[in-house]
Amino acid sequence: MSAVLDQDDKRAAHETNKLSKRIHRQVGQAIADFNMIEDGDKVMVCVSGGKDSYTLLDVLRNLRQRAPIRFDIVAVNLDQKQPGFPEHVLPEYLKRQNVPFHIENQDTYSIVKRLIPEGKTMCSLCSRLRRGILYRVAGELGATKVALGHHRDDMLQTLFMNMFFGSRMKGMPPKLVSDDGKNIVIRPLAYVAETDIERWAGHRQYPIIPCTLCGSQANLQRVQIKKMLREWDRQFPGRVDNLFTAMGNIVPSHMMDRNLYPFTTLKTTGVADPAGDRAFDDDDDCGPTPAATAIKLHRDD
Repeated sequence: MSAVLDQDDKRAAHETNKLSKRIHRQVGQAIADFNMIEDGDKVMVCVSGGKDSYTLLDVLRNLRQRAPIRFDIVAVNLDQKQPGFPEHVLPEYLKRQNVPFHIENQDTYSIVKRLIPEGKTMCSLCSRLRRGILYRVAGELGATKVALGHHRDDMLQTLFMNMFFGSRMKGMPPKLVSDDGKNIVIRPLAYVAETDIERWAGHRQYPIIPCTLCGSQANLQRVQIKKMLREWDRQFPGRVDNLFTAMGNIVPSHMMDRNLYPFTTLKTTGVADPAGDRAFDDDDDCGPTPAATAIKLHRDD
């Protein structure tokens, strides 16, 4: 029996080591691909108490130790005064980890409850208020980058949310200037699958703070899209990876946005172009693109 247990322990340790290497490699690759962190940066890591932000902070701290550049990290939590919020959890955890941190206390919960009718979704207004406060705090702390814990699945969900309900092909970028024009927002977990984060958080045993303190809102459209993508991933392995790869492999000439491609002034050139339209073909080649292969390499062990 002990021999069987030893084998199980070794197998579990091996799988955990593979998971750690994959997550750290993917985060490092995303940082390099989008030049997210530069020498001398002060990175403000927004920590909510959820699995994603804990993982982000954990991995960035590990990468910082062996990075070829110097950068500082400060963890920031916004205590929005939701009833039942365990305000001691994050400070105690961050102190144990010896991480510089700042807790910002702002009662946005009362504002949201006052302005949003009972039963309506509170997330949108709550997010806007939180975003403005965190941008202000970033300036006060002298942060040069604001790091958020959004992962690959968040980015895909946002794409589908915008297509289904906003009639826009707009996703969640790995790096962007904030809407106030004063901050650079980065998402180092951009290449990391949520299922990997769930496994990593379980291994690390983070003190997770539930995100349902505002009340259950399980019928949110984002939740439904998440279920759809999870089901696709189960039924059609590789489909979600291909969707994510497509976000970085856009062909403007084969879409319909007149702001991205000069359709109205298009003229013949008399020169063959392999990227031109093949009007009489039933389907384009569905083989893997170079970008798809690159993303797959990032995800392989």
